[in-house]
This record gives sequence, C-alpha cells and structure tokens, in this order.
Amino acid sequence: MIISATLSKPTAQVQNCFGKEIIKIKLTAKASSNGYSYYAEEFTKTQVFHEHFTEQQMLEFLEAHAGKTFKSCVKRTENEEITILANKKGKITELKRVINNNPSNKKSSDTSEKNNTSKNHSIPPALRPALENRRKNYIIQEGTKVPFLMLLGIMNDEGKVISSKYDKFRQINRYLEFIDDILPEINLLPGQTLKIADFGCGKSYLTFAVHYFLSEIKKIPCNIVGLDLKKDVIEYCNQIAAKLKLNGLKFRVGNIADYSADDSPDIVITLHACDTATDFALKYAVSHNAKVILSVPCCQHQINQQLSKTENSLSSPQDSQKELLEPLLKWGIIREKFSSLLTDALRGEWLEQQGYKVQMLEFIDIEHTPKNILIRAVKKNSAKNDKKVPQIIEALNIKPEIFN
Repeated sequence: MIISATLSKPTAQVQNCFGKEIIKIKLTAKASSNGYSYYAEEFTKTQVFHEHFTEQQMLEFLEAHAGKTFKSCVKRTENEEITILANKKGKITELKRVINNNPSNKKSSDTSEKNNTSKNHSIPPALRPALENRRKNYIIQEGTKVPFLMLLGIMNDEGKVISSKYDKFRQINRYLEFIDDILPEINLLPGQTLKIADFGCGKSYLTFAVHYFLSEIKKIPCNIVGLDLKKDVIEYCNQIAAKLKLNGLKFRVGNIADYSADDSPDIVITLHACDTATDFALKYAVSHNAKVILSVPCCQHQINQQLSKTENSLSSPQDSQKELLEPLLKWGIIREKFSSLLTDALRGEWLEQQGYKVQMLEFIDIEHTPKNILIRAVKKNSAKNDKKVPQIIEALNIKPEIFN
C-alpha cells in the first residue's frame, strides 16, 4: 500500500484543475479504528487546503496528476520509494528504490499483530504502529544501527536511542524531513555532487545526519563543510569523520563573517547561529547564489539592545508611530520576544528582496526548544522590484545587521 505521496513542480494545468495555484500536495495514510484513509494537504504560496480521500480516490488522484499536472511525484510504500518524473516534452520516467525493513522491530510487530488481530484486522501492518502510537515514522528509524549516532552517544550498540537523547533524535529526524523536502528544488544532474555549507555547526549532530541521509539513504554524492569557532569541537568532529571514513565531509575553524570558499554551496544551513552570525550566514548564502537556505536563528540580541538604548525617545508625542509601538517596548520580556520575532521577520523580508521564496516554519515542538522557527528560503529567478528598507526600521530607529 502507499503510505505517503508528495506531488511537486506544478504545470500550467494546475489552475484549471484545482481553481487555485497549488504548488505542492502531500498525501499521507492515516490509521483509525475502522481502517485507514488518506489526508491531503494542498499548498499554495500563502495557504494550505485539506481533503480526505479513500484509498480508491487517492489512487485515482495519483493516476490523474502524477507526472501530468505535477512533474514530480514521490510515493512511499512499505518496501519502496517510487519517483515519477516528467521532462519538458512530457515524457514520464519512473524510478524505484528499495527501502530496507527494520528487522529489529519484526518480533514486536509480529506480537502486535497476534494481539490485535480481531481489533485491527483491516489495518495494514505498516499503519498499526501509528494507531498504537508505539513507533514514529522517522527517516532514521530506531533500531537501525547508525554509526555516527552511536559514536555521538545518541544510540547504543544495539541501535536503541538512549532515553536522555530522544529529543535530539527527534530533532535530527525533523531536520532531515526539511532536507528531503527541498531536494527537488536543487535540480541536480545525474552524478552531480551536492555542495552544502553548515555555519555554526557545533558538535555537528545535524551535519553528520545530513551526510548520512544524502550518501547512505538517498545515494546522492555530497560535499559538506561544517564551520565553527571552537577549535576543540572542530577537531573532535574531524576525528569522528576520519574514524567513520566519511568522504566529502570536512570541518573547519572559522568565523562566519570572514568565511570564504572557492565553491559556491547549493545549500546553506545554520542551526542556532547566535545573534548576527545568522545574518552573516544569510548574506554569504545570497552572495554565493545558494539555491536553498535553511536557518534556525538563535539569541537575537541586536535589535533588543538597540531598542533598550533608544527606549526613552520612542514615546515622543511628536511621532504617532512610536506611540503605537510603545506597549511592545515598555516591558523587558515583551520587548525581548518582540525583538526576536521582528529580527526574523526582517530577515525574511530581506531574503524576499534578494529573489528568494521564504517560509517561516516550526522546526520542532516548542515544548522541546523555544528556538523553533526555521527560515526556509528557495532561490527563484527574479528579485522584488521594491528594495526599500521597511518603515518599521525607521520608526524604531534601529539598524538590523541584515539591512547593513
């Protein structure tokens, strides 16, 4: 059975078929006590629409649109990943990749089937764990022995996630979902190497994860450089990369603001690069024509400090704009949160002016980290004509690094 399907790269027929400019559709099998159905998410640039399909309706939908209304479709079953691609002339190609089942879960799965035969007999085995809430549909499954996760202390020698590291395990899988989602935007040619720069890589959990995902799961040649200021951390990461004999993965000591490289990366990623380091990373990505940017900002202090210094002037009766904003600035904790959101909003505005399509997404549940906004930017052909500095910058008398 089909567990999920994603249709992307719409053709000119989309408007006629759907009555709106759909850019992507995700179909996901959902288990229930009565069986299963399919949940559809239809994305436009600004909205998401939802539908529910029976299995037959879903199959008819894919038959009508995969490789036709949408040039790309990726279907996942219990054992295969099937990619349907259409070229400019309409020729459709189908590629299949076998997905290895998780043998360590077979025993528990068999036991589950025996115990629930009468209750869940109509639910396929692949969806029973979802119904029972016992197993997450992660890209990296628990029970799969992943060398870098074992060396970094997230998994034990049996491939079981250490309980105190489960949040990090979830974070890694969530990040890989974002990487998987943007790969169609890169348009790599067969055999072409994907180039990635990871700024502020730290202990490099995600850097190793992205390398493993691309090279071992997706079988995509990649060249990844991780950059961080801490020499001891970089030495440690290089030792792990050497021990695991990972080709195309290097770590360097350096400052994002001063970094330069011969090759322009296809993807620039940053996770919790502090304060203006995120701005320097975004500027580097734009100046090197990166096709995709994935950034989770951290510690947005700059605007908050600027507002603190000029707070007394903001309530001037001569300036109505400043008066309107005063309630957001008079309490320290509110001003801090407002400054953080404003910083990221201005980063998004700046990226749009540079010709990127920008989305602000939830990185991971806020209960696990308050730093959960992910800026996803994909390079498009043309930049905005309007490149003026937003009026709020003038009203607040601030100088955010991204607009410097």
